[in-house]
Amino acid sequence: MLNLPRRPRRNRRTAAIRELTQETTLSVSNLIYPMFILEGTGLRSEIKSMPGIHRFSLDTLLEELKEVTDLGIRSICLFPNYPEDKKDKTATESYREGTLYLKALSEIKNKYPDLTLMTDVAMDPYSSDGHDGYVENGEIINDTTLEILGKMAVAQAKAGADILGPSDMMDGRVGYLRALLDDEGHTNVGIMAYTAKYASAFYGPFRDALDSAPRFGDKKTYQMSPANAREALVEAQLDWEEGADFLMVKPALSYLDIIKLLDDSFDIPIAAYNVSGEYAMIKAAAQNGWIEGERAMLEVLTSIRRAGAKAILTYFAKEVAQVQNG
Repeated sequence: MLNLPRRPRRNRRTAAIRELTQETTLSVSNLIYPMFILEGTGLRSEIKSMPGIHRFSLDTLLEELKEVTDLGIRSICLFPNYPEDKKDKTATESYREGTLYLKALSEIKNKYPDLTLMTDVAMDPYSSDGHDGYVENGEIINDTTLEILGKMAVAQAKAGADILGPSDMMDGRVGYLRALLDDEGHTNVGIMAYTAKYASAFYGPFRDALDSAPRFGDKKTYQMSPANAREALVEAQLDWEEGADFLMVKPALSYLDIIKLLDDSFDIPIAAYNVSGEYAMIKAAAQNGWIEGERAMLEVLTSIRRAGAKAILTYFAKEVAQVQNG
């Protein structure tokens, strides 16, 4: 027998020992569940490219949230799907009093006061151009966009949002929104900055869910190049200085190195968005019998946690809760 003083397999010998020495844990409390709302009543429509994920009208969304909260999910992020006739160049529907999204935030908070309610702050769901910013002569105008986002953010805070998620990638938007929120008395409303949001091929199913694809061009003038890592540090430093409460990396799987980079560099929580395309790939492969869907789901989410994400936005949240609840 070999004289091996160090045998790592000893700590893998039984399930109990493996659990005892496990370095990274995944809990439902780490997860934020993205959900979609659309106009109408009695509606629950599955998104074809995202099996198991639905768009809800407000009445069915409130019903679904009963099951979601009973499973132990404590945080959701709500996204709106608006018809084309509600969209315009300045996204006025996003802050109009009585609009569906703001009404939904208020009713959710009233019925589920302990649920952490995160929102999306960007123009694309409400814009006739389909971009995250204001368009003028084919160009995204940064500072004009901030004024629109400010109105949107204050309206969402008034409606009951706990955390705002500016996903637009405009320069200076975190500081602009923080100052505006504080001036309006919303000092307790947090900001989860989409700090390193990459111009990714993995967003396709999400744009199907919201019908919010750009009407022209792409988003490369404001979303980051997948080739860049150091640029993420620049964005993160700015968001940190401007008052962000979380720094987010989106997508997650192709950017685990960026998650770790930010976690090693900043002493505030790092979030990651396990995006629609990442979800769809696992679902499609599992439906074809090519992989074990549940194992792949847990492995992917654990890898995101291992990289340093404290919070993960994921369409798998409900399934993880069902697995952990037995």
